[in-house]
Formats: sequence, structure tokens, C-alpha cells
Amino acid sequence: MEPRFISWSNDTLQLVLRADSESPVGVAYLHPAEAPSAPLASGPALVEILTVEEGRARTSQRYAESAIGKRLRYIGHTITTDGDWHILTVLQRDEETRLEAEVVLRAATGTATVQAVTSVRNSGSKPVALQAVSTLALPLLAGHHPVDAATLQLASATSQWLGENQWTVEDVRRNLPDLNLGLHEQDQRGHLLRASTSSWSTGGPLPTAAVVDADDQWCWMWQVEHNGGWAWELSETRDALGLALLGPTDDQHNWLHALQPGEEFSTVPAALAISRAGLQGALAQMTAHRRALRGPIFSRQPPVIYNDFMNTLMGDPSTERLLPLVTAAADAGADIFCIDAGWYDDTTDWWDAVGEWQPSTARFPNGLSEVTDAISSSGMGVGLWLEPEVVGVRSPVAASLPEEAFLQRRDVRIVEHGRYHLDFRHPAARAHLDETVDRLVADFNTVYFKLDYNITAGTGTDLGASSSGAGLLGHNRGYLDWLDGVKARHPQVIIENCASGAMRQDYALLARLDLQSTSDQQDPLLYPPIAANAFLSVLPEQAANWSYPQPEMDDEEIRFTLATGMLGRMCLSGFLDRMTTGQLALVREAVSVHKEILPEIQASTAFYPSGIPLWKDQWLSVGLRASERDLITVWHRGHTQNELTLHLPRWAGQEVTFNRLGSGKGFKTKWDPSGYLFLTATTPNGRPSAVTFTVEAALGTTERVKPNS
Repeated sequence: MEPRFISWSNDTLQLVLRADSESPVGVAYLHPAEAPSAPLASGPALVEILTVEEGRARTSQRYAESAIGKRLRYIGHTITTDGDWHILTVLQRDEETRLEAEVVLRAATGTATVQAVTSVRNSGSKPVALQAVSTLALPLLAGHHPVDAATLQLASATSQWLGENQWTVEDVRRNLPDLNLGLHEQDQRGHLLRASTSSWSTGGPLPTAAVVDADDQWCWMWQVEHNGGWAWELSETRDALGLALLGPTDDQHNWLHALQPGEEFSTVPAALAISRAGLQGALAQMTAHRRALRGPIFSRQPPVIYNDFMNTLMGDPSTERLLPLVTAAADAGADIFCIDAGWYDDTTDWWDAVGEWQPSTARFPNGLSEVTDAISSSGMGVGLWLEPEVVGVRSPVAASLPEEAFLQRRDVRIVEHGRYHLDFRHPAARAHLDETVDRLVADFNTVYFKLDYNITAGTGTDLGASSSGAGLLGHNRGYLDWLDGVKARHPQVIIENCASGAMRQDYALLARLDLQSTSDQQDPLLYPPIAANAFLSVLPEQAANWSYPQPEMDDEEIRFTLATGMLGRMCLSGFLDRMTTGQLALVREAVSVHKEILPEIQASTAFYPSGIPLWKDQWLSVGLRASERDLITVWHRGHTQNELTLHLPRWAGQEVTFNRLGSGKGFKTKWDPSGYLFLTATTPNGRPSAVTFTVEAALGTTERVKPNS
């Protein structure tokens, strides 16, 4: 029988699925621009379903060749639109179990990125124990051609507290060796797997990664969009290299979901971008997808935030300490003043007593409103820190909420670092935080919340769930629902996402929230690779990078830390009230420049003119490509090597101008019209220095056409 094909496009991305009565639906063609000419007629299934009753058809560690997945057959499909989203829905059924799998693929207009969600319905008469359901499974295709793993490199990353966004680029064959599968006449049993642990979605491996070919043209970039458990894998058959994107699984997250007859389970979303312009082209496509996820944003100018925590009050605020900082922050040009941790407790030993979120009377003898009124009177918005998912073991809230409002294992509350963990499936937990947020908005005119998350929940809760992983997934989704409610009631409120820095840096949360704290790193020399690489996982306009100038710094050190916040979202801290007039002028200048370029930041895409920064690199750079020019920050962390080469192919063959944003020296430049810029550090004795500058066509030259995606 001739195979049947389903063609679908958003006028940019071109996708073809194979759908016939002899095999499961699978991806047959994928291209960022061109319509198909010769679709592939074979390949892995689009959906993989592992159950206790039936696992894999052939034993392996891969999320592939599942018994049910191999038996799924095409039932029907629809093609629709919803605003800017183009949607393809494909339904399949396994006649033996009567399980139905519905995949919803959607792509925003103008993006070469597809997002997927898979739903499994039990139309049979028996319960089924799900162990894993793929969100998206497909061969990596360059059009209709399977890619050769020997030519590919994997760009992936890990994070840890204080050391976030550590990216590496290495050969795929380093982790997937050539096993000569053809000789054995069998497909691979192993895989290259990355997965999260516990409830920090980005506290280890990151859910964002990419595969790029050796000549840096074809690239596939993906992200799993979940605030809890996830996994992605690469595995090889004799025919193709396959990619599987999943939410929580039994093997990795103790996730087992009992699907009763008539019930439905939906996976977490995941997205795949494809480009013929290498990693930076795929990142541009993923950036467009991330902006589409956020949807329409208020037209207001994004604010500059001052936060009293980092290298400053460190969780020990008071009226006496805050009022001078309020004055100095306003003088520096900040738009929001956020009072960070500690405002709710009379002592410095508040860690295991949090949960009521009532202002301290010892720290604020005349009430917290004395400080918040001063913030408002200075022309800034009021911000407050909260950690909504935790209740300290000494907090009165620990006794006032019902037992079912807390995560539990075997009927015992989970305790981590002196804290209980709320379960946002329970209405009492959500109601407690709804009252808290509504009260703080009403009482203090709060327009900004920094929501932190400093503990993890193990594998989750087995209360009212088939498994602890299923309970954690329910809580994760309950937390997202709660955030949606907060945003609906208070659309003017800006919310920063934080989890001990960036331990929960994912697009389940960032599709809803406004900013992402990128680190708790206090050393300004260690922050640059964290800040620069954040743009691989986070929109530039959401990446809240600390700039914490201090009065004991010299001018070049102040410029260095201010440069770290320049191209994302500057989050100021530091004892600005103790600075000299000249020092505060440097801060004021940087804030002013940052505000001027924020509209460009909101529409830009990131690129790496000297390569993705590594943790120990002494020279680092990151750029943002705006419509008319490039914005670039370069850091020199102090080294005998005093020259850096930046590759700027956008401007090859042109005369260009370079304009420093702000004052200072520290660098000399030399332009090679073939597209290379040479920077030489001029600070004495190899001392650290940093600069942000623009690159644009000189007057009278012709702008080059931007490269295709």
C-alpha cells in the first residue's frame, strides 16, 4: 500500500507526517523553509507509550520501540488556527488496549519551531499504568534526509547553585559511539539521556539543548517546558538518529500514572526549532517561539529593578538600613525597589519560621509602610520577596493548614532544611497564598514580587496519587494554575522567577512570569559566563542579571559588574548610599544607557561572536542582534592574553562604526572587513575590564540582507 502523508506548515516550518494503516504515524519530512520533494517513508513512531502491562517491543534503555507505540494507527487529523498559532492535531489508536493518543503540534506564524503535547485517553475497559509518554519523538531530518551522527555536535548544559548555564559543545559520537549496528542487524539499546532530578527543573542538566552539523548549517534545538521532571534522549537506529522529549518518567522520576477507563493524561509541552543557519539560527527560532509563548506584553517600558539582597543586606532589612538605599536607588534611576528576604521576621533566624508573610514590627517599628511609602514617594514601584511554596516547621501556618495541604510520603510530611512543602493541588494551600498576595498588593501597593524556591521535594508526594512522581506533577501544575490566577487578578504586577538563582529556569514558568533570576553568584568575576549563556535558555528581556557595584570598587570594577547586567535585564544591588558622587554617576550612566537599549533588547536575538563562553574563559562575549545594529558585551577577566577576536559575519564586506555605550576605556579595536573584529585590552597589569558597544553600518554603506534561518 502506498504511504499516506499529512503536510502541514505555518508558511515557514514545513512538516510532513507519514500516516497509513501499516505503521504508526511518524515524522517523514522537516525543513525550516522549503516544501517537501521526496518525503521519507519510514522512521520512528511519533508517540511512544510505556506501561507496566506492556513495555518495549524490544528490550533497550531507549524511549523508543514501545509495544503500544508500534501498534498505534492513524485515525484522523485536523488543521486549525488560533490567533498566530497554526495547529495540527493527529489522533491514533491501539486497537488491542483501546488507548488513543492525540498529538497537538503548533507553530507560531513566522517561526521554524514546533511545540508538541501528547494526550493519552483510555477508551478501553481496564486501567492502564503509564510509565512514560513521549511529548515528541522523531528522527532528526535535514529535509527528508536522516542526519549522520558522525558529523554532529551536541550543545548542552548543566547548572548548579552559583554555577548556572555551563554550556559545552562536543561531538555526539563522544556519548553515542559508532557501534556498527548494520553488522549486528539490530538497533541501539543504549541512549544519550539527560534528565532533571526532584523539583528543581534546572538544578542539573538543562532541558534545552541542540545538535548542530559539523559545518554549522543544519541545527535542531529543543526545550522541555516543565517546572518539574523531564527527560530528553538521543538514540540511534540503523536508519536515523532519533530524539525523544518527555516529561516525568518512571525510571527517572518515580512517575507512574494509573489511567482509569474514560480518563485522559496529557504530557508536558516541549518544542523543537530547526534552522539552516547553525546554532545561532536555531536560537533565533527558539527565541521567536519563547516570545510567542509569552503572548502580548504590556507596552510599558520594562523597569530597572533595585534589590537590596545581593552583597548588600543579604536578608537582614530594616527601616534604618533601607531608607538610605531607597534614596540612592531612586537617584541612580531604578524604577522598582524590591525588599528581599527577611522583612517578615523579627530575628535573623527566620529560615524555618517563614510562612505567615506578615511584616516584622521589630525591623519596622513604624510599620513596613514607612519604607514602602518612601519607595512610592521617590517615584519607584514597591517590590517584595516571597517564597510561596514553603512553610517553616516553626511557623504557625504549619499547624493552621490541613495535613493534606502539604507534600507527604507514606502519610508523613516531607521536611527539607527545616521546612514543609505546600501542595498546590489543595485549595487551602492556594487560598493561603492568594490571601497573602492580595493583602500585600492592597496594603503596600506592591507592583513587583520576587518568587523564590529554595528547597526541593524529593520525588514528590504519594498522597492522593498513583506515585510520588505523579503527585509532584500534580503539584507542579497546581502551582502554574495558581500563578495564572495571580496574574488574572493583578495583571499590573510584575513577577520575577527565582529558585536559589536559576534552579527552575524553564518555560512552563517563564511563559507566565516576567523575569528570571539567573544566579546567586556573588563574585562579579564569576558571573559573566552565567549571564552570557543565560540567553541560550531565557529571552534576553527576561534574564535578570545582577549588577552589584560597591563603594570599595574602583571605577573599572564598577564598570565590569554593570556591564554584566547591560544586555539582559539589569538587576541592581550594592551599597549605593555609600558611594562617592563620581561612583554613583557611573551607576546612573549605566542605568540610563540600559533603559535606552531596552526596546532593542526586547526584539533582539542572542549570538556568540567568540563562541559559547566556558566557565574558565578569560575572555567572554555575547551579542544581541537588533534590527539595525548589534549590541555586544565583552569581558576580560584578567589574563596575560590581551587580544580577542570576534566573528561578525553580518557586517562582512562593509565599513562599520563602533560606539561604546557609556564611559571608560580599557580596549582598542581593529576591524577586518572580512567580518572580524580584534579587541585589545589596555587596562594595566592585565586587570579585569568590560565594555558594551554597538556595531552598525557606517553611513553610506549598504545594509546586508540578513541570512536565512
